[in-house]
Amino acid sequence: MRTLITTTLLAMLTAAMPTRAADFPNGPVRLVVPFPAGAASDVIARALARSAATKLGQPMIVDNKAGADGMISAQEVARAKPDGQTLLFGTNSALSASPALRIKLPYDPVKSFAPITELGRYTFFLYVNAASPARTLPEFIAYAKANPGKLNYATGNTTALVSSLQFNAISNITLVSVAYKGEPAAIVDLLDNRVQMMFGNPTLGLTHLASGKLRVLATTSEARSPLLPDVPTMKEAGVTGFNITSWAGLFAPAGTPEPALTKIREAFTAALKDPEVLAVLEKQGFTATPSTPATLARLVDDQLVRYRTTIRAAGIQPE
Repeated sequence: MRTLITTTLLAMLTAAMPTRAADFPNGPVRLVVPFPAGAASDVIARALARSAATKLGQPMIVDNKAGADGMISAQEVARAKPDGQTLLFGTNSALSASPALRIKLPYDPVKSFAPITELGRYTFFLYVNAASPARTLPEFIAYAKANPGKLNYATGNTTALVSSLQFNAISNITLVSVAYKGEPAAIVDLLDNRVQMMFGNPTLGLTHLASGKLRVLATTSEARSPLLPDVPTMKEAGVTGFNITSWAGLFAPAGTPEPALTKIREAFTAALKDPEVLAVLEKQGFTATPSTPATLARLVDDQLVRYRTTIRAAGIQPE
């Protein structure tokens, strides 16, 4: 009887022990992505997942849960079992912008997740219609100052909104915001000159640049983009103090065992150095920036402060 009780207790204790490195992963790993299939971030996530899966030794399933500025995906992962089998492709939309714009969230951007590694930084460009009299960013600022309240800017996502607000404040210009449900709709009106400026990703804009319908005046990246090496950074164009970053990182539910987090980090760090993956990322204007968990945690904290500061300075009240 004593032997039976002892054996039962040992079995219970073993079942309750945190996941060991040898036990993980024990099945397909789900990567929840807050963008629709075919979007730039989805393309990036799928390339990383394919490469990381080879090192993990298990399939990695990309689960697209778009909508609500990434909050649907973030909530899904925050509530998932913390065993390393469910991961979040987290971006500044859900973890920086939404917390700055909303009073209540179904998750805590810091406490609900275990940071694993930064994945990379997106390139955002400042686009204007080709009919604009401005051929440089200083010329656009001068044009806006000469026409206060007469020019519109499009926002297809929260990153574009916060970027525009900070740009307007730094440049001391008054532009009218026009909100869209996504970048595709926003860029249509930019092409028709119903709006005069927008911050957007390269995948939509480059096609229209080639056709001569749009003009790009600057990139929000700290360095020039290899996609358009002749386009200056915001700082080079004379807009100093612009510090809104568009980024992506990998997260697990809070409480995920460290052995699982380590294995995941190693797999994705290797993927971020995979030449085939890097070729995909470059086409999407995405620069790989693998990091430690602590570095990613600091990025989340820093961007929360920056987004909230920009939102409050613009007089926008969280809803």
